[in-house]
Amino acid sequence: MSDRPSVLFVTDLAYEARGRRYCDEDIFLSSRLRNDFDVALCHPLDAAALMDAFDAVVVRNSGPVLHYQKEYDAFRDQAAARGTRVYNPLSGRADMAGKQYLLDLTAAGYPVIPTIDRPQDFGRLPEADQYVVKPKAGADSIGLSFVPQEQLAGLGYGDILVQPRIDFRYEVSFYYVDDAFQYALHAPDPERRWVLEPYQPTEADLDCARRFIDWNTLDHGIQRVDACRTQEGDLLLVELEDLNPYLSLDHLDDPTRDTFVTSMTTSLHRFLSTPPRP
Repeated sequence: MSDRPSVLFVTDLAYEARGRRYCDEDIFLSSRLRNDFDVALCHPLDAAALMDAFDAVVVRNSGPVLHYQKEYDAFRDQAAARGTRVYNPLSGRADMAGKQYLLDLTAAGYPVIPTIDRPQDFGRLPEADQYVVKPKAGADSIGLSFVPQEQLAGLGYGDILVQPRIDFRYEVSFYYVDDAFQYALHAPDPERRWVLEPYQPTEADLDCARRFIDWNTLDHGIQRVDACRTQEGDLLLVELEDLNPYLSLDHLDDPTRDTFVTSMTTSLHRFLSTPPRP
């Protein structure tokens, strides 16, 4: 029997994501983790049934959980009840817990695209030609639509978020392992979100991204801070992905990719050696 830690690597290899190859990324990443761990891959719907046999469950490109919300909720409940180590830990405050964080960050004055979920808060939104309407439980742009201002009052509030449609220069993503910055990628063309190029962040960029990492208070795990650069040059948060962030590893050079794998491996060892929270 191996004395190496065992990892259940949760991924949906068949999920077809626009502009991304989930399967390629997870085949590569799991193959590299095998240098330090005994690794088995499974579909997210099988994770609850299999997880007791492993030292940790690593949730990677498992697809939007809204497609299997009941089963995902059951997985979370069972993992919490059994004390299963899940990476990322299930204590994340961002996308892992839904879109409430966009409202919280707006109210707290963070540099985030202004977000409301009720008509009495229209005054918090800046004037815009169009507004973005998205479901609170949305992911991967599922259910997203654009409406003019005159249609805002007639929306069915309760399960939706409303934001101004920002005229931005480009989107940029900052990738972290634990609280350490790893690399950044940006999409120069706003119409081609997943056509990415390496990005060299400024200190101001990293200060902005780090505010959201600090806010989330995750001790371990992988996070992606997605932001947009406005025409005025500011960065505004679009999304803080702390559940199963796609890493776009195929857009990295070999040294950067190797450094990320080393960082994740070290983080997993540290995670497994840290006493679980009560």
